[in-house]
Amino acid sequence: MNLDFVLAAAAPVVETGNPITDIATQFGVTWQLLISQIVLFVIVALALKKFAYGPILKVLEERRQRIAESLANAERIKQELASAQTKVQELIGQASAQANKLIEEARAAAARVQEVETQKAIEAANQIVVKARQASEAELARAKAELRKELVRLVADTTAKVTGKVLTLDDQKRLADETTKQLAA
Repeated sequence: MNLDFVLAAAAPVVETGNPITDIATQFGVTWQLLISQIVLFVIVALALKKFAYGPILKVLEERRQRIAESLANAERIKQELASAQTKVQELIGQASAQANKLIEEARAAAARVQEVETQKAIEAANQIVVKARQASEAELARAKAELRKELVRLVADTTAKVTGKVLTLDDQKRLADETTKQLAA
């Protein structure tokens, strides 16, 4: 549509000398209705801001904070798990070193014993080796059990924090069983 055609079709305007009044008259603006509509728009906008947008924004902010806290907790738990695994590896290394040290000491003692005492020394050394291995295995089993228990606790804590609900004893037992199965695999 041509703009000249629209302007030509417009009703003739009675000019009052004030261009704003002339334009308002040409477009049929009633000042009382315009002002009342502006006032009503402002009232509705303020009411929506206070009763609709405000609470929605508040809920969204709270949710964002909870998600941020959950992510921070998950990262902290991940770091704790890594440090616990490092500690277990250190304990296993120490137990192995002690077992090796005991074995070497037993062999050195057996070599220094006279020919007559050689048989007794070999038996004693073998007993020490067996005891050292048993102690090492017991320490390893204890460390693994402690790690499993800590891992199950961390998984339960993480699950409770991420989901935001309190876990029942059945939930905790189920999580412990699933975690133990995954560790065994």
